[in-house]
Amino acid sequence: MQAATNTVDPAEVAKFEAMAAEWWDPNGKFKPLHMLNPCRLDYISTQIACEFDRNLKTPKPFAGLRLLDIGCGGGLLSEPMARLGATVVGADAAARNIPVAQLHAQQMGLDIDYRHTSAEALAEAGEQFDVILNMEVIEHVADPQGFLTTCQMLMKPGGMMICSTLNRNPKSFMMAIVGAEWVMRWLPKGTHEWQKFITPDELFALIRKAGLDPVDRKGMVFNPVAWRWSLSDSDLSVNYVTTSVKR
Repeated sequence: MQAATNTVDPAEVAKFEAMAAEWWDPNGKFKPLHMLNPCRLDYISTQIACEFDRNLKTPKPFAGLRLLDIGCGGGLLSEPMARLGATVVGADAAARNIPVAQLHAQQMGLDIDYRHTSAEALAEAGEQFDVILNMEVIEHVADPQGFLTTCQMLMKPGGMMICSTLNRNPKSFMMAIVGAEWVMRWLPKGTHEWQKFITPDELFALIRKAGLDPVDRKGMVFNPVAWRWSLSDSDLSVNYVTTSVKR
């Protein structure tokens, strides 16, 4: 099977290249991701441990697993996955993100294979992974179905993909666009396009059409009083995350 036409959207890539230098500034333009990261890592590590029967209390519990962090940015997820023992490839279509990620990993003493490339190029090269992290990427690609189909091609049989994105409804417009971009100014205006958001049912349908089996989905909910994110079994109204497997 050949990979689909390149799904990279140059306009979306340009948005993140413009912010590349700020990836590791917890008070910079990526402050929302730094705040969200503990919640994301909780979900990711639990799902991987469950699927591959790993004990998170042991040293390097993900040793032996090859993991792709697609749209890795500055490495906010790649680094903790490497610390947990996974062999990590971090890929991003934004060229300026890669040296930022490489330098920070070097400073942390971590061996991560960062590449300026696309999912399609990796698939054409015959790359295969046990785990794919596809986090906050699908709402920025030109062809969501083609992108997910390419991710399926990159997965080993028995592999898993964790995919997060934003729901599309009036609440998500108020929270992610008006709140995060216009009022709080956590992100530059125009970072997200509400019409590109995807409902959970739409995402599950796309995942199934790509040849994967969805097995879990949860919401990631921000509490403005506690000023932190948490996972929810029922509230998928804005941010949410899914797990699917390749049988």
